[in-house]
Amino acid sequence: MIATTALAQLEEDAAEMPRSSLFNSPLLLGFDHFERALDRVQKSSGDGYPPYNVEYVGDNRLRITLAVAGFRPEDLQVQVEDTQLVIRGKQSEDDEEDDRVFLHRGIAARQFQRSFVLAEGIEVKGAFLDSGLLHIDLERPEQERKVRTVRIETGSDRPQDVGGNAPGGAKTAVESGNQGTGSADAAE
Repeated sequence: MIATTALAQLEEDAAEMPRSSLFNSPLLLGFDHFERALDRVQKSSGDGYPPYNVEYVGDNRLRITLAVAGFRPEDLQVQVEDTQLVIRGKQSEDDEEDDRVFLHRGIAARQFQRSFVLAEGIEVKGAFLDSGLLHIDLERPEQERKVRTVRIETGSDRPQDVGGNAPGGAKTAVESGNQGTGSADAAE
């Protein structure tokens, strides 16, 4: 009893503690969307229905196969929502089934939703249903490498930020009250 109470307290304390992340490093800038994607994956991986495979089928191509026996094409929906591939299935009740009397019903008409987080650039090329298996083909188009040179500016060439300050918080001549009055103006 005491061990159970202590374990429950530890779980409660862990839930209240801020979660440390691999992405908190100051060297990893702009990776917060990866952390959110990992959270979505963790939340959606709870249910094991329907079972699925992910296959490598060629250069930059994948295929997700879900076992959806008993589902017709009109019972299934495949959508891309932002960076998530969402597959939903809901079997409609036929009028013929309402007249049936089951002695045992082990095959339930079960609805499901299965989500996959897609990496940037992955495209869904198509889906087909064959012998109770739903196949979804994915492809990552070949990306061209981009190299960009950043110009290094000096002194007065530096750009102004939105607040009118030069980088580093220095005030511009307009903000400090030197609007062309003084020795620089007389020289012109």
